[in-house]
Amino acid sequence: MNWDIVIGLEVHTRLNTRTKLFSSSLNAYGAEPNTQANLVDLGYPGVLPVMNEEAVRLATRLGLAIGAEIDQASRMARKNYFYPDLSKGYQISQDDRPIVNNGSLSISTNDGEKTIRILRAHLEEDAGKSTHSFRPNQSGIDFNRAGTPLLEIVTEPDFCNATEVITYLKKLHHLVRYLGISDANMQEGSFRCDVNISLKPKGSDTLGTRAEIKNINSFRFIEQAIHHETERQAELLESGQSVVQETRLYDADKNETRSMRSKENAHDYRYFPDPDLLPILISQADIDHEKQGMPELPWLRAKRFSESYALSDELIESLLRDRHHADLFESILQENPDLPAKLVANWICVELQAIAQRFNSSLLDSPLNATRITELLSLLHKDTLSSSGAKTIAEALWESTATPSELMSKLNLAQLSNDDDLLSIIKIIINNNPEQAQDFRDGKTKLMAFFVGQVMKASKGSANPKRTTELIRKLLSA
Repeated sequence: MNWDIVIGLEVHTRLNTRTKLFSSSLNAYGAEPNTQANLVDLGYPGVLPVMNEEAVRLATRLGLAIGAEIDQASRMARKNYFYPDLSKGYQISQDDRPIVNNGSLSISTNDGEKTIRILRAHLEEDAGKSTHSFRPNQSGIDFNRAGTPLLEIVTEPDFCNATEVITYLKKLHHLVRYLGISDANMQEGSFRCDVNISLKPKGSDTLGTRAEIKNINSFRFIEQAIHHETERQAELLESGQSVVQETRLYDADKNETRSMRSKENAHDYRYFPDPDLLPILISQADIDHEKQGMPELPWLRAKRFSESYALSDELIESLLRDRHHADLFESILQENPDLPAKLVANWICVELQAIAQRFNSSLLDSPLNATRITELLSLLHKDTLSSSGAKTIAEALWESTATPSELMSKLNLAQLSNDDDLLSIIKIIINNNPEQAQDFRDGKTKLMAFFVGQVMKASKGSANPKRTTELIRKLLSA
């Protein structure tokens, strides 16, 4: 391609507040249409918006995480435009004084680390939602979404290809979830992206005319939209035509973008400070308090986990996918530092996750706290309990208040590891199978599985497989 691709992003993430940005209506997804919208959300004359303090705090938290400047006197503005689902005729957003300015996130590329500049992150309310399956030939409007708090995170045009975009979006998506800023559920529209794309001659410093692709809520669709739009613009330019500055919609079914409307500029929205809302004043003490309460950032924690616990990158990534899992991991190792870190991480990320899914639950909502899991894994690590026995007890713990040790006794799952007891069983098995014993001595070592299986059967599954194998080999080699 004879063109350089230039991409900038605008990400809208819905904030994890109990109520909406300016009203007491619940900020929740999935309720019956128009059951979570009050007069403030609908913009009735005479009503007054009141700023949600928690939304300000969450925006501040993101700003600190990306090393940005926090405007201690930001303000809200009215952004004027007409949509049927925007009943006020304007959206309350931020214009010249956003709450977060000049941050960055680093991403890994094939050429090394790359810093993506984040120009701003500003608070704004969401609009309602038009539905077109309400009645035949009719549309309806659901105002439940109207007034829900959004943080719009705007980058500089620092991306050169779709791979960089997806890498950045996945890191940002993980960050807002990890910090508790947003659930970032893309299917519910809690994390959606506008992609601004333009092409310029290779090596040129002059930017081309951009097109904006609106509201894409899937990493795969974002990647596909970028590839399609890049090809579309290249074909236009190479045929002597011009790219029109406009807003486009990506159709995933047809894998194409199509025009929605000509792209507005800031002056088209006639921004002015909202007269019903005071400036958002954030003291240095507020910023310091939020900074002190910040969890360790995921990339710093990943580095510490690698250095302190010698875990693989894949296991660290899996642990840090959910902050609760990483916290649980460290709590267990604090309770019993002798447990192998890899054992603990594997059980959290694999075994316990699988059991949680069978109960349609999560570790966060389960009765398995750090103390109970520590006791369970300690029994496993000391060979008092087999791996299969540990899994059986872990499932039982979901529905029992008993301790792992109590359940082990109740279910008769204690592992037989005493050499004298094991040897008495093994000798009987060998004596009862002289042909197999001689074949093993003659080099058919695969028969080890046969002998271990016979011992497990005789002990009703309680024999320690590792010690059993060692003792069988010792007896048959004598």
